[in-house]
Amino acid sequence: MNESMAVLLEDVIGIARAAGELVMEVYRSDFEVRGKVDTSPVTEADERAETLILQALAARTPQIPVISEEAAAAGQVPEVGRRFWLVDPLDGTKEFINRNGEFTVNIALIDNGEPVLGVVLAPALERLFAGARDCGAFIEQAGQRQAIHCRAVTEEGMDVVASRSHGDAEALDAFLDGRKVRSLKSAGSSLKICLVAAGEADLYPRLGRTMEWDIAAGHAVLVAAGGQVCTLAGDTLRYGKPGLDNPHFYARGLQ
Repeated sequence: MNESMAVLLEDVIGIARAAGELVMEVYRSDFEVRGKVDTSPVTEADERAETLILQALAARTPQIPVISEEAAAAGQVPEVGRRFWLVDPLDGTKEFINRNGEFTVNIALIDNGEPVLGVVLAPALERLFAGARDCGAFIEQAGQRQAIHCRAVTEEGMDVVASRSHGDAEALDAFLDGRKVRSLKSAGSSLKICLVAAGEADLYPRLGRTMEWDIAAGHAVLVAAGGQVCTLAGDTLRYGKPGLDNPHFYARGLQ
């Protein structure tokens, strides 16, 4: 195990949990929903969680720049080098507004285009997924920590998880054509990649627009659990791309 990476991972878990507490304070209140420049919704929870995370990361790793969703939406995108943080303080704002619990706090460390550390916290579900290079991946729930691994696809077929808020049934059907599918279920937020990492699903195709901060933390957990995120051309998805948006991709476990 990489001890320095393991220590950093524990620190980031603490930061994510503190942000999650702020998110839940707003979640339990009569919060206001506003529109951002791109018309997507934002709440006080996004903003409070982002402020906490940015301050905590600046204190912990002042030498590593941070790209965060709400700051980026306001035009604040720092110049980044080989290493940088990607933060989505509240992924699944629509799920948050609809109060279905499937929203997450996401923090990822990128090194040379690859996600090498990630924490995904679903505070309302009380599930935390984490993983880092040379440290493996695990889930924390009910006060217990358990290692997670991707699973191999069985002869019965794949369990596929798809987006709840961004479903494109036609594109999904075309992507799955020829694959043996045992079940298809929907889930919100970056939890979908984590379900593949935890061996609760085999495949997550995303055939719509996403930004790098949406998936980097889940991607890091998945890689630590033995899986991959690939473009539709089969290339490994990388980070630090111009514009910070992703092509269509799929996350998979063991083949």
